[in-house]
Amino acid sequence: MNTTAAVVGASGFTGGELLRLLAGHPEFEVVQATSRQYERKTIGHVHPNLRGMDLRFSTPEELQSVDVLFAATPHGVSMEHIDAFREAAGTVVDLSADFRLDSHDQYEEYYDGHSRPELLSESVYALPELTPHDRLSGADLIAAGGCNATATILGLLPLVESDILSGSERTVVDVKVGSSEGGAGGGEASSHAERSGVVRPYAPTGHRHEAEIEQFIGSVSFTVHAVEMVRGASATCHVFPDEPVTKGDLWGAYREQYEDEPFVELVAGGGGVYRYPEPKAVAGTNTAEVGFELDPANGRIVVFSAIDNMMKGSAGQAVHAANVALGFEETAGLDFRGLHPVGEP
Repeated sequence: MNTTAAVVGASGFTGGELLRLLAGHPEFEVVQATSRQYERKTIGHVHPNLRGMDLRFSTPEELQSVDVLFAATPHGVSMEHIDAFREAAGTVVDLSADFRLDSHDQYEEYYDGHSRPELLSESVYALPELTPHDRLSGADLIAAGGCNATATILGLLPLVESDILSGSERTVVDVKVGSSEGGAGGGEASSHAERSGVVRPYAPTGHRHEAEIEQFIGSVSFTVHAVEMVRGASATCHVFPDEPVTKGDLWGAYREQYEDEPFVELVAGGGGVYRYPEPKAVAGTNTAEVGFELDPANGRIVVFSAIDNMMKGSAGQAVHAANVALGFEETAGLDFRGLHPVGEP
């Protein structure tokens, strides 16, 4: 018997990706997809790639009883409706920022406070390469990581775990993201006419994902640029270590961290056109590419990582975490390997 699933906020870009993944998942059966705006419309009315799904949008006020509820809603919605979500489902996977951070003080500083801070200690952060699987196993409130934070954390995590990055070093992170990060209602700044041809700093300082990164990696100087790309997030991290590091040290750290991870590929200066991580190469997949280079002139480590922001940075990560939490094969439903050559997807 399949595990039943509902997607709340299913008409957005990430909601559509969740539906796509769950529709092809060997363990899940999608029984409800909610949208106030498109109530009673077919799934294919909003997501043309899913025209074959025999399902219509329903109102989120009438949640069905399911095994797992995925909430793909804007910040603030899940914390307001969490009791209804948990009453409807044994496991809630939240893709917003509502339960990612540890403390109310962090939400006061980076967001606009938190109405249910007593639940923060119950939620489990859902980046499976970072969070021990025994902690995710059986979790009933799961918080999927943010896309910019995911790209940055995956790039820097091996340096933290190997003590190359201990917190006293200067670390500068620059992330370039596609327009889908703004969501289906991204507004004027995400329109094609405004986005075309740009490399636009939209969060030079104080991006909300800084809190998430610093919770696991330590202090960073963080900037985000909007670029002419629909899907993808690419992080370039500059690390100035306190002690000299060799190329062999870096290979050892990254191989040890990721050798058993099914969704991380090391791409570090090999041959061919794509010598370093590239969002285009992972579009539509749950794969993260991670690489690095060492500057012999000053010992600077340059770390690169690339993900599809709606997959590894959101829907794919959420399904991966749900697989672990429910005891399924962790790669189930996530085996799409991408396309090449490919235009802007």
